[in-house]
Amino acid sequence: MNPEDSLLSNQKYRMTHQRQVILEEIRKVNTHPTADEVYDTVRKRLPRISLGTVYRNLEILSTRGLIQKVGPLSSQMRFDGNTKSHYHIRCSYCGRVEDAPIESMDDIENAVRNVSDYSIIGHRLEFMGICPECRRKGKPFS
Repeated sequence: MNPEDSLLSNQKYRMTHQRQVILEEIRKVNTHPTADEVYDTVRKRLPRISLGTVYRNLEILSTRGLIQKVGPLSSQMRFDGNTKSHYHIRCSYCGRVEDAPIESMDDIENAVRNVSDYSIIGHRLEFMGICPECRRKGKPFS
């Protein structure tokens, strides 16, 4: 049994063919696609899949820890096939999301744990800026 199957079976979900295709397509890219973008990609392999099915399966995959939800600072939730601790950069103009090219700073959790009454279980960090493409188009810095 592969790890994906065990994560799903522990919660009475199984790795259906549709879920497997959705997971594979998300893990192929590092663009952090929206549900609509995942749907467009998955339809190339599963032409009869519905948008609702994609949404439901994205939710199941994210609640089971097989993908991450990223956002929603913009209008649409994005999804990330990389579940390891890492940070993101979001373009303030176009909404593009990329992985930040730095290591996760786990010691920040200890720093917060030492000055608060919280039981820290993790953290997320997102940088905001203007992507190279928007800069080339002359978007101003703000």
